[in-house]
Amino acid sequence: MSLRDLFSPSAVELDLAASSRDEVLAELVSLLGSPPTEQARLLKNLRRRENLGSTGIGKGMAIPHCRSDAVDEVRVAYGRKPGGLEFGALDGAPVRHFFLIVAPPAEVSNEYLKVLAQTARLVKDPEVPSLLEELAEPSEFLRLVVDRS
Repeated sequence: MSLRDLFSPSAVELDLAASSRDEVLAELVSLLGSPPTEQARLLKNLRRRENLGSTGIGKGMAIPHCRSDAVDEVRVAYGRKPGGLEFGALDGAPVRHFFLIVAPPAEVSNEYLKVLAQTARLVKDPEVPSLLEELAEPSEFLRLVVDRS
């Protein structure tokens, strides 16, 4: 399964309104379109994961991720925060690009780790940060994912 197969235009937000880590996580979770009770469980799991150590990997990128019984398959979302915000990234820089990955607690195919690895490869591409900054529409993000992953 490719990253493109997982992303939908409705799960891409190019102008996040959030001004804090918790607000970003909530906004990303809302992009998944899950019912409110599932969103609350996902948010709790993501906060717990972030408390173990920031998923901000540096160079303006973060890959918040967790396993949760609130989903029955791997789900993803992307959000861009113009100007960035403090997210405890490894390099101390503000984070502007957030790739959310959530997965069920157990899965035979272990798609979660595959998607996490594909996402990490994508964000480590030296051209991707500037390409993400230039996006004007969610469809452009989807094309970028196809072209670069």
